[in-house]
Amino acid sequence: MQMPPFAFETVDWAEQPVETHPGETGEALWQTRHFGPIRVRIVTYSPGYLADHWCEKGHVLYCLDGELETELADGRTVTLTPGCSYQVGDGALAHRSRTRRGARLFIVD
Repeated sequence: MQMPPFAFETVDWAEQPVETHPGETGEALWQTRHFGPIRVRIVTYSPGYLADHWCEKGHVLYCLDGELETELADGRTVTLTPGCSYQVGDGALAHRSRTRRGARLFIVD
């Protein structure tokens, strides 16, 4: 990830609009800010969410609340709980998210 120069800024996430993104099941609620090419999001997954696609984009992902299961293209599954993160680069390993009881994440990509 390249971080070009951009101004110092604070974000009050409670003030950010929410976009709904349906999954194969459930939905993801995104609050998004862009800083040049950097996208920063708070994403809240509903209970029973399953992504409708395999993602190959790189992310830095931090679990704020709940539990996120990430299925990897190599057959592994990893689970994030509050205080845990994962990092993956663009094109490194396709992954797909799901939740049983919901999750809230901070994501930079």
